[in-house]
Amino acid sequence: MNPAVREWVVPGTARGQRLDQFLASMDAALSRSRAAALVEEGRVTLEGARIRPALRLRGGERIRLEIPPPAPSELRAERLPLTLLHEEASFVVVDKAPGIVVHPAAGHWAGTLVNGLLHHFGELAAAGEASRPGLVHRLDKDTSGCLVVARTDAALATLQAAFKRRDVDKRYLALVHGQPLTDEGRIDTLYGRHPRDRKRFTGRVKEGKPAATEWKVLERYSHAALLEVNLLTGRTHQVRVHLSEAGWPLLADATYGLRGKRVPGVAEAEDAVGRQALHAWRLRFPHPQTGAPLSFEAPVPPDLEAALARLRRG
Repeated sequence: MNPAVREWVVPGTARGQRLDQFLASMDAALSRSRAAALVEEGRVTLEGARIRPALRLRGGERIRLEIPPPAPSELRAERLPLTLLHEEASFVVVDKAPGIVVHPAAGHWAGTLVNGLLHHFGELAAAGEASRPGLVHRLDKDTSGCLVVARTDAALATLQAAFKRRDVDKRYLALVHGQPLTDEGRIDTLYGRHPRDRKRFTGRVKEGKPAATEWKVLERYSHAALLEVNLLTGRTHQVRVHLSEAGWPLLADATYGLRGKRVPGVAEAEDAVGRQALHAWRLRFPHPQTGAPLSFEAPVPPDLEAALARLRRG
């Protein structure tokens, strides 16, 4: 099978934009990381010459992109328990359990949500990265809740475009240490990797991608609160980082939390949940075929319910 070829003349409005960012904006099925990988492989040329992913465009250049056909999948289908909130021929919405890795990667080649979905449905959308078939977005291993997965390439491209346009509403329940002074607010920062720990992220950078998080207090307890969080951008670990750096880290978050400090009255709730207290509660997006608004809600899981019950008792 021959590679698909795309060609563009860079418009003046893209002047100063990074090459990989421009490519991702021009093809809805292409993530920025995938675009950068294709550039590194020599599959992108500018005026016939190979280039770097970080190249800044001037406008007027002619770009040629070759997208290789998907490699044969080596992913193993596995019989795993799944909770489906919605199922159609082109996509499904899953209620992901805590503790489940979404897709295979180093250290987690089996037992992932993707392995289970492949067994259940036989195949998923093949476009994009071979280890992430059908994935429109992701949740951390220990975050539970709503996740939409595409079953066809057309649905994958349409849903990815909706996420890029921010035509998606993602609401989380976050159980946090501390007491916000107001009942609602918004956090806007630049966002990037932590300068001293590359496995962590931070909103305290001078250069990075914009990140925006809205929050609202649903319940207050002694030394803790339950927040509804509206994720306006989709940066890795964004909710965890923004709330932690605002002074309200998630209960039982081993990376961005209180790191072993036991708070009286809250420690028992942390023990009950046993993982970062974050749940992807509600998800709203346009139907990939009709554009009609769809809305889904994942019930609060038992571990988070147990933590809330402990805090409500005081």
